[in-house]
Amino acid sequence: MNGPLEWIAAIGTMIAAGLIAADLGRKATGWGFVLFCAVAITWIVSGLTSGAMPIAAMNAILLAINAWGVWQYLLSPRNRRKLEKMEELEEEAEREVDG
Repeated sequence: MNGPLEWIAAIGTMIAAGLIAADLGRKATGWGFVLFCAVAITWIVSGLTSGAMPIAAMNAILLAINAWGVWQYLLSPRNRRKLEKMEELEEEAEREVDG
């Protein structure tokens, strides 16, 4: 488990964690979850092809959790309306502070 697939998955995992930890807003966090989903699939493939079942099983569960994050941050109609309203309020607050 030290090939290019694992390196891609490892680097993607670090970038996704950084996006979420940076707290750059709901959209950036949502895209962090999308990236986490992609790298989870990569880790599952890597685990299955190299016989590392614990890695594959863990990432199958993480894939489900991260897919829920994608739903919460990017796809849920209720949360999208909330996001749009929050963005409006954020822009208003920035104008107020910068004004």
